[in-house]
Amino acid sequence: MNQSRTVAAFDFDHTLSDRDNVLAFLVSVGGRARVTRALIANTHNLLRNRRDAIKRSITKKILGGRSLSEIENYAHDFARQIITHHLHKEVVARAEWHRQQGHQLVIVSASYACYLRPIADHLEFDAVLATELETRLGSGARRDQPFLTGELIGGNVYGAEKVARLNAWIGPQPATVWAYGDSAGDHELLQRADHAVRVGQHLLSPIPAGY
Repeated sequence: MNQSRTVAAFDFDHTLSDRDNVLAFLVSVGGRARVTRALIANTHNLLRNRRDAIKRSITKKILGGRSLSEIENYAHDFARQIITHHLHKEVVARAEWHRQQGHQLVIVSASYACYLRPIADHLEFDAVLATELETRLGSGARRDQPFLTGELIGGNVYGAEKVARLNAWIGPQPATVWAYGDSAGDHELLQRADHAVRVGQHLLSPIPAGY
């Protein structure tokens, strides 16, 4: 290895976790019926596969106007459910191997950062680069109470945005990068990596010789 710093970047949904978590979180907050109505209202975007437009629209409908403290409570409860029932044990074991090698661990995901941060703390990751929710102070009787606007800060962390976030976090110093992902949304992240691992239904590819 010709780099002193090694970073292992993990997608979350269907990689570290065994399922998609965005809709599951929105259902936990807004209820299944309300989320279903929001999806139906986005039929035109669904047909055109406008992923970012769908994410923004549904986030605004379900989370917009909610108090930050309320969503943080939902997020911590949701994180505990994932830790207990929905972590991909083999991928978590690979992350632990990286940690034991002294590598830095980072989640790079389109999932919401609010519930990924408690999970990252539990797994001893160094950073979470994920979809952030905009907050604002209220007015009148709520002037000291932050609430969610329903907007995303910096956009949806999908595709090329994953690479942009990871590169910004790594900074100018060289680093050897491992990347783990499962879908088209991870294509650019896997392309950027020195060691790319596509996670599927079967075992992870073996660790290269020399590690």
